Amino acid sequence: MSESSPLELEATDYLRSLGGRIATVSTSADFIEVSGVKLVSWLSHPDRQKIIKALNEVVFRHRLVVFRDQDVVAAHDQVEISKWFNPLECTFYKHPMSPHPEVFRVSNDPSQGCTGVGRTGWHVDGSFQPSPFSHALYHIVECPTKGATSFLPLEEFLDSLKIEDQFELAMLMMLSDRRSTGAKPLCYTHPKTGRRTMCFHLGMINGFIKRFPPSLGAEDVEMSPECTQAVLDKLEKLILGSEPLIYTHHWRPGDFIITDNCAIAHEATPETQLPVEEVGLRVLHRTTTRGWVGNAAPRFPELIGD
Repeated sequence: MSESSPLELEATDYLRSLGGRIATVSTSADFIEVSGVKLVSWLSHPDRQKIIKALNEVVFRHRLVVFRDQDVVAAHDQVEISKWFNPLECTFYKHPMSPHPEVFRVSNDPSQGCTGVGRTGWHVDGSFQPSPFSHALYHIVECPTKGATSFLPLEEFLDSLKIEDQFELAMLMMLSDRRSTGAKPLCYTHPKTGRRTMCFHLGMINGFIKRFPPSLGAEDVEMSPECTQAVLDKLEKLILGSEPLIYTHHWRPGDFIITDNCAIAHEATPETQLPVEEVGLRVLHRTTTRGWVGNAAPRFPELIGD
């Protein structure tokens, strides 16, 4: 998917015809921002279904789309926008200040939202589910002066690794530390786009199972806690060493981000937890949608881009 398909180009042009101004925010990953349109205005647009189809294509192509200057999107409107991509699925604690049961409310003030969110390591949302969430939508309701979120495109990350590291990661099945239904491939093929991608949470992995190519006839081996930690440490080092690929989003008032959650990993920066007295109140509303069925491990040659 290194080149735009005619379908995606048509979808992008259609957003432009609605008044959208599109710019690239990360050349290494082709993440984009859209300004000049209001998502909530599309909820009652006469061509709503065409808009939804185009937006799905654009999100699959670019994986991260920032909609600028959305003002404050009401929680029920964010929920309705999220349904454009898949049915909602929210598995986290409902903070008393959350304005909707499907909205996960995070903050740097414990009285306003859940704190410490996103600070347990690089991750894909819903890695503990049978399939990770298909999409994640983030809206900054109260914007502090500091507190960015960093995003990593996983296909480019895998492509950047040495071939031996790609093989090492490709052989691993991940065991989540909670609510897991079994081992899941650390590396797999995105069921909708065909991109190579990964499923992990560096702070919520309980173990790895090492699997071998069928041609070797070897049995799977569950790693020891020491070996598991060594893999986690190495994976974190590899991610931090891929800084040119990382897009760090510095939030602006009204920002609304839609991501192909299966295609990117992310982590909240330490500044997201700075006190209100220092950076102002931070409130972020996140919604997530049901994962795809069929996140199967690809054949080994596919993992190294044969």
